[in-house]
Amino acid sequence: MVVPGDFPPQIQGSPHLQRLNGYGDLKIYRDLPTDADELVARSRGAEVIINSRSSVAWPAEAMRRLPELRLIASLSIGVDMIDLTAARECGITVCNLPGRTAPVVAEHAVALMFAAARRLAEQTAAIRAGEWPSGHSISLRGKTVGIVGTGNIGAEFARVCNALGMTCIAWTFNPDRERAERLGVRYVEFERLLAESDVVSLHLRLSPESRRLIGKREFGLMKQGALLVNVSRGGLVDEGALVEALRSGQLAGAGLDVFDPEPPEPDNPLLACRNVVFSPHVADMTPEGADLLNEGAVENVIAFLEGRTQNQVS
Repeated sequence: MVVPGDFPPQIQGSPHLQRLNGYGDLKIYRDLPTDADELVARSRGAEVIINSRSSVAWPAEAMRRLPELRLIASLSIGVDMIDLTAARECGITVCNLPGRTAPVVAEHAVALMFAAARRLAEQTAAIRAGEWPSGHSISLRGKTVGIVGTGNIGAEFARVCNALGMTCIAWTFNPDRERAERLGVRYVEFERLLAESDVVSLHLRLSPESRRLIGKREFGLMKQGALLVNVSRGGLVDEGALVEALRSGQLAGAGLDVFDPEPPEPDNPLLACRNVVFSPHVADMTPEGADLLNEGAVENVIAFLEGRTQNQVS
């Protein structure tokens, strides 16, 4: 068993790893492989890989060079860093951690929403620069939040927003009336969600259908002065169109935990937008969240080795 790149540190030192004793030797690399060749070299001979969140990508060429590999257990919900088609072709099982940290991620999304609405990053930077800024921020009670994707995280986000006194509308690829009633949301068409929402919050997995779901056209349909929150994947949004919407005032602000690519290049114009609050893809990285992910990955590995695979995505 190999963890080919545990950086930033995630599972190294976790007490849950002790449960793997007796299932095989475990090697943990505490830095990231520089390329596919190094990834393959680190993983050669392993039947099981524990992949540290989205830090290490698994292209087809790497998997095809590892004939003994049987399982990639991802320390995350998303598996867009793994070529699932190639994994199936190579007979490699891929498991993820659906719902494990949904409350933790939803809490972070709410924090980004409040930070963007109250202009906290912009005001903090101004005060540190010796300024004393004035101007209005946005109150969220009574506002409409459009939730794009109502899986585990979107559901938790809806519950919190309802408790805040917000009106929750939602869109997903497969709406379900009973689920809407349980969550206290109303499903609407995508264009209507954009037009009616004061806040649009993204909670979809990245797929060919969802990539660049929000672009220039969609920003143009949104209310002027609306907010965007994204704790899912940067690829859901056209970053160039986002920058244009922020600069023009079409959007009042944004709260982003994800980028495309990650980390962003230093000259990415998005970083110069003062009306955005950022975090470095750490929505589930609290001690509690990390422990839940580590525990879940170990459980997935044990289940696979005992012939009772769970949380399989490929």
